[in-house]
Formats: sequence, C-alpha cells, structure tokens
Amino acid sequence: MSERDLTDGFHLVVEALKRNGIDTIFAVAGIPITDLLRLAQAEGIRTFTFRHESSAGNAAAIAGFLTRKPGLCMTVSAPGFLNGMVALANATTNCFPMILMSGSSDRAIVDLEQGDYEELDQLNAARPYAKAAYRINRPQDIGIGIARAIRAALSGRPGGVYLDLTAEVLGSALDAETGRKSLVTVVDPAPPQPPAPASVARALDLLASALRPLAILGKGAAYARAEAEIRSFLEAAGIPFLPMSMAKGLLPDDHPLSAAAARSFAIGNADVVMLVGARLNWLLSHGRPPLWSEATRFVQVDISPTEIDSNRAIEAPLVGDIKSAFAALNAARKPGGIKRQAVWLDEIDKRKRQNIERMAARLNADPSPMNFSSALRAVRNALAGHPEVTIVNEGANTLDFARNIIDMPLPRRRLDSGTWGVMGIGMGYAIGAAAVTGKPVVAIEGDSAFGFSGMEIETICRYGLPVVTVVFNNNGVYRGDPQGLPYSPTGLIRGARYDKIIEAFGGAGYHAEDTPTLTSAVSEALASGKPALINAVIDPTAGTESGHIGSLNPQSALAQKK
Repeated sequence: MSERDLTDGFHLVVEALKRNGIDTIFAVAGIPITDLLRLAQAEGIRTFTFRHESSAGNAAAIAGFLTRKPGLCMTVSAPGFLNGMVALANATTNCFPMILMSGSSDRAIVDLEQGDYEELDQLNAARPYAKAAYRINRPQDIGIGIARAIRAALSGRPGGVYLDLTAEVLGSALDAETGRKSLVTVVDPAPPQPPAPASVARALDLLASALRPLAILGKGAAYARAEAEIRSFLEAAGIPFLPMSMAKGLLPDDHPLSAAAARSFAIGNADVVMLVGARLNWLLSHGRPPLWSEATRFVQVDISPTEIDSNRAIEAPLVGDIKSAFAALNAARKPGGIKRQAVWLDEIDKRKRQNIERMAARLNADPSPMNFSSALRAVRNALAGHPEVTIVNEGANTLDFARNIIDMPLPRRRLDSGTWGVMGIGMGYAIGAAAVTGKPVVAIEGDSAFGFSGMEIETICRYGLPVVTVVFNNNGVYRGDPQGLPYSPTGLIRGARYDKIIEAFGGAGYHAEDTPTLTSAVSEALASGKPALINAVIDPTAGTESGHIGSLNPQSALAQKK
C-alpha cells in the first residue's frame, strides 16, 4: 500500500471540521496540536493563536454565541487544558455553544499514573464543567467524536463540550478510504422545538388577565434570533419589556415600551412577568422579595424543561425554542385578547422620565478628572451613528455604568461578563467578535478587568483586527488608593500608561484626560479600522467597592462593628 493510500488523525480532524462548516479555530500552539494547527491553516481554516488559553476559549465561546455554530478552541494538554477550562465552564454557564478540543498524554501511562509528560485525566476533570465530554481513542472514531461534540454543543440548551484527543490518535495512520468513510456530516443538530398548543393557550390566558404585565428578555432570546417575532408580539399586546444586558437591542433601547429606565419599579409592581430566555438567577434576585412581589405570577419561555420552577413557581411554562414559541404566540393571539394597560404604561413612563432626568444631570456634568458617567458619555457620543459596532464591556463600575448609559439599537452587539459576572473575558470576546463578524469592536474595560487578558493586545495587532480598547484607568480595582499611602489589596500602580502597551506592538495608542479628547480618540480610532488602545484617565476616587453588587461582598465581623 502506498503512502497516498494512508491518512492520519491530523488529517481526519481537519476534514471532519471542514465537512461540518467549522472554519475558524482559536488556539494556543504546543505539543501535541502544533502540527494540527499548521495543517488546518494550510487547508483553509482560519487559525487565531493567542497568548493564553483562557482568552482563546473566550473567543471561541462568544463566536459560538454570535454564529450559532460551535466555537472551537484548541489547547495543549494538562496546564493548557486547565487554562481553557475556565472559558469552557463560562460557556456552559452562559449557554454558549463551544468545543474545547485538547491534546492529551498516553492513556496507558496516565491511567497507571506513571508520570507522563503533562499527565492529567482531562476527561474526568472536564465533566463537571461541560455539557458533555468525550475522548477519542481510535483514529476511525474521529468523525463520530466530532459529530457528537457538535450536536451536544448546539442541541437543546447550548453549552460547552470537551473533546479529548490523545497524541497517539492524532499521529495514528489508517487506510485513507476507511478514514473517509468514517467521517460524519451532522444533520440538523438543533431542530425547532415548538411548545405544546395547550401551553401557548395557558400563557395567553395568564397574560390576558394581567393588569401590569412585563416581559424580561434574556440573552437566550438574543441567541435565538427571535427579535422579529418577539417585537411583533410585544408591540401588538402593548407589554413593556426589560432587556438583560446581553439582550439589549432585541428591541432598540429607545423603544417606547422599554422599561429599562424604570427597572426596579417595573419588576416590583408587575403582576404577570414573562421570562424570555432569562433565568431567575442572582441577576434577577432569584425572583424573591424585596425586589419582587410574592404575588407575581410567571410565564416562562425556555428550551430547557428543568429550568421551570427553579426559583419561583411558574404558572404558565412554554417549553420550546424561543423563535417557535413566539411564532405560536403570535398565531394564537386574538385581537384584543391581551388588553393594553394604559395606566400601567403611563406609570412606567413617569418613572422613566424621572430617572432619565436624574441621570441627565450626572451625564451633563464634566468634572476634571473624568468620572465614569462623563467618560461614558464621551464614548457614547463617539459611537453615535455606528450601530454596526459590537461593544464588549467588563469591569465592576465600568460595566455597571456602561450598561445603563450606552444604548444598543441592534441585537447581539453587546457582550459582557454574563451570568457568572466573570472578569477577563474582554480581549477574548473582542477578538472572537471581530473574527466572526468582520465588524469593528469597541472594548470598554476597567483597568483591573483589562489586566486579566491585556497581553492579547499583541494578538489583536498581529492579526490587524478592528478592535478599539478603552481602558478606564482609575488606578485600582474599583478605585485607586490615596496618594502617599502604601498600595492596598485593591490598588494598582498610579499613573499607568496602558496606551504604551499597544504602541509596543505597532498599534495606535491614545491618552485622554478629558471628555473632548476621549470622544475624538474613539472617533479617530474607529475611523482607522486598525487596532487601537485609549488610556482614559478616571478620577481615582470614582467607583464603589464591587460596583452594584456590593451587597454580595461580605464584611468581616470587626468591620461591621466599626
């Protein structure tokens, strides 16, 4: 048999990926996947290599969210795998379809714990943090293994999947025809799952009884690409809505039915709440008092039946995919069946106007040095007229203020720390978004959050991605330390020049100490379409401990007595 009649695990992996439309890999090279990455690139698969596996994993996860195809991250064994695990667990928690594919050591040595190079039982380590986990031990199983990973990542509630590839299976040869026949094309991995008609009728009856209805839209609704169906239903029924942060833009933030500027009032006074791809987790106070009324009744639209009744009794569950559910609701809704409640809408509008007026006073102030509100107003002004821009946002105060100040006119343009509230997603998300959308990205980063993945600025420059990073620099985690005192556990170096980092890699650096300079810098950087970083100097005294979730930060008994 000639060499032309043979193939190996490397080639089969690449062919399986290409056959299933996975055209992008986010990775960190090293033993045993370096040759696999070289081959994938030579075969036309785009390959983005990173400085740290967590960032590569975050890029893959957000690519999955934006494309509804599994984002693929490849890492080396043991330490590299473990670095990627944070991103895998975050993807599973946030319901992002992602595959973490890692090389691993010789099974015979690992299982006997004989001390192989980077020895670790990666499969069992991954299982608690992934939707599914598989190991491929034979080259003829590569096609099936990749197919199972794709289907698991996409079907039902999406999530992270781990796929273990031993060095032996990658290097193993087999007959080329046998290899070709072993490959699998995944067919319809996430078919529509419409809710039962009785569930639709029950939900409509409950909404028809409401005097103060409210819809809460989560990022599951954004992932479902159901904005047309949702908008049609809410507008026809006159139901006000609250978007969770990554659902902003499903309906424009300036839509008349938006209750975002009266969030606490709307939640606390609604009698029937419709949860749409949103979970009653900590971000919604678990549906419990004092934010919520004990009398509130719920409709919940979710693809996972186990999500129902997770924190509050759900009177009208609609189990199915969101797009199909709203198509069914629109088809079954009778004109006048759900009455517009003018008094309720007027009450929300009154609270909105009051809160917007209070916020306007903060936004119109122009202190020196800048605070979070004035700096975000400057960024917002630069973004006006650029609806195509994707916003990546992380940090404590930087995240909290930006979520309320920067409106989103289009869906899936805001990406942030999500369900876990994890920091360090910034540069990975920015790279992933730029890679799969081809559109500009503006990453609005707290200086502490930026530090988790800041070295990926080199990755952004290496690939020439249109990413503008704005670092809100107040010299600390939450806030800076007073001059003359030693650095506290939350202090960062005073007067840091983050703009110099990107200049080291050939990108454009900007330094802004006032709002006109910041607006100009963002506008100029966006217009260039090239990598840029803006060091935005914020008042070191601005910011509060833990941002808006300070209640979750336990105080010592001694501190409480003081």
